[in-house]
Amino acid sequence: MSDVAAVEQFVKKYKALRIEVAKVIVGQDEVVNQILISIFSGGHALLIGVPGLAKTLMVNTIAQALGLDFKRIQFTPDLMPSDILGSEILDENRQFKFIKGPIFANIILADEINRTPPKTQAALLEAMQERSVTVAGHHYQLSLPYFVLATQNPIEQEGTYPLPEAQLDRFMFAIHLEYPSFDEEVQVVKSTTTDFKPTVNPLFSAQEISDFQCLIRRIPVADNVIEYAVAMVGKTRPKDASASGLVKEFVDWGAGPRASQNLILAAKTHAVIKGKFSPDIEDVQAVASGILRHRIIKNYKAEAEGISDEQIIKSLF
Repeated sequence: MSDVAAVEQFVKKYKALRIEVAKVIVGQDEVVNQILISIFSGGHALLIGVPGLAKTLMVNTIAQALGLDFKRIQFTPDLMPSDILGSEILDENRQFKFIKGPIFANIILADEINRTPPKTQAALLEAMQERSVTVAGHHYQLSLPYFVLATQNPIEQEGTYPLPEAQLDRFMFAIHLEYPSFDEEVQVVKSTTTDFKPTVNPLFSAQEISDFQCLIRRIPVADNVIEYAVAMVGKTRPKDASASGLVKEFVDWGAGPRASQNLILAAKTHAVIKGKFSPDIEDVQAVASGILRHRIIKNYKAEAEGISDEQIIKSLF
């Protein structure tokens, strides 16, 4: 199949995928869109929202519609690395046998990842970056495609372990989940207080998703679009000559080169979803907020004056 035909097939299947997800998830179109862009770009996402906004249901529904294996890990202060990676035990024949942990699935929901100590958080790092884990000196490959969606509660910060910047940078997107509108909430209450349960049909195979991820990487990008993305990331760095006054005054550290890579990958996926065969500057701008917001480290002055990430990102356009 030619890449042109593959793009057309992807657009058709993506529209069907959104219809399947909408059977269960009311509204939250942009959130679902960014999660799916992460998956098809081969990245991970950090979902930030208060409890009760159906984060787990959303990820489970997307996993069902994609035909992928899904596991949820509830992160707690006493969770150990072996609890998520797995461990070796002695079987009845006195031989060591490896029992796989919940990290061995296609889609992992790391619920409240900031509630667990750094040692357990770090156990996710190798899995996220290398798509493999090492236990007791043995190396185990994870099934592809592999996607981690971590959640954070922005309200309760007492007794939490904030993710270090190096680990935050591993997430392609940081997605803010907002409250539903009045009409959406009415629809949610109507659909979830009866005994009717919609059936979500799997539309993809794991191999198809991997093929579409490869297709995204083959999408050509014009030099001026790449230069625009790199220039935008450069503007987030306060010591850069092109940085805006807002960045110089309110930002301590800007985004690194991984942000530029993710901007282009996500822009490619965003373009293909729209039926385009190459991304343009508007595609870069459409994904910039979710990719940059967790990579810009604001200073105390920004916090004191209530300067938001969105204000800083908009100043880059």
